[in-house]
Amino acid sequence: MDLSTIIGIVSGMVLIIIAILLGGSLLAFFDAASIMIVLGGTIAATLVAFPIPQVKDIIKLTQKTFANRDSNPGKIINDIITLANKARKEGLLSLEEATEALDDEFLKKGLMLVVDGTDPELVRNLLETELDFIEQRHKAGQGLFESMATAAPGFGMIGTLIGLINMLGSLDDPSTIGPSMAVALITTLYGSLFANLFFSPMANKLKVKSGEEILEREIMVEGLLSIQAGENPRIIEEKLKAFLPPSMRAGIGTGNGGED
Repeated sequence: MDLSTIIGIVSGMVLIIIAILLGGSLLAFFDAASIMIVLGGTIAATLVAFPIPQVKDIIKLTQKTFANRDSNPGKIINDIITLANKARKEGLLSLEEATEALDDEFLKKGLMLVVDGTDPELVRNLLETELDFIEQRHKAGQGLFESMATAAPGFGMIGTLIGLINMLGSLDDPSTIGPSMAVALITTLYGSLFANLFFSPMANKLKVKSGEEILEREIMVEGLLSIQAGENPRIIEEKLKAFLPPSMRAGIGTGNGGED
């Protein structure tokens, strides 16, 4: 589980609840009509903006924001250096056996292209095309939550207008002013809450996770092409380390350097 997502949402909700309790009753901030307007309107707007198959992915995308993705570019670099050493000593064809031990399908596919003697430019084009479409799919998921984050406050304002219209239409009955004003204000609160504590942060979390995956894939592409070009494993190591900040470079390549 991604603890930062859980801690962020839970702490945000707890702080808001505490703030409410310090000044009044929690039940006063619950209104079913307001929830229907904000959530129902947001989902309806999302259905207008996106095809149904994509909207169905909301649950899966939400799960991804809570899932802890195992991102370890350092291990990927070490694996590529190991492959480079093997290719340097035994030749590219010796890497065919190594593909069976690889878990990552993208790396396995790229390594098979290299072993098969595919033209380096074609290898780059094939892998970068797949990388581009992976990024596009990720952006589609991010766009779903970004659209919901934009729509939620808008429907909060719509609920506010509904509440004000109801209130102004029944000024002769003072007993209806309170409930109508509550709907007017609470829908704005709900819209801002859903947008700023859930939808917008989730879109950003998907963006961060996508960036981590794309970085790993870019390291793989560069590493595979360097192996195919017959570059020295030490040169490959330094080239791939450049993808990472200095704080992440410690321990990479230790004991894996190639011969001079």
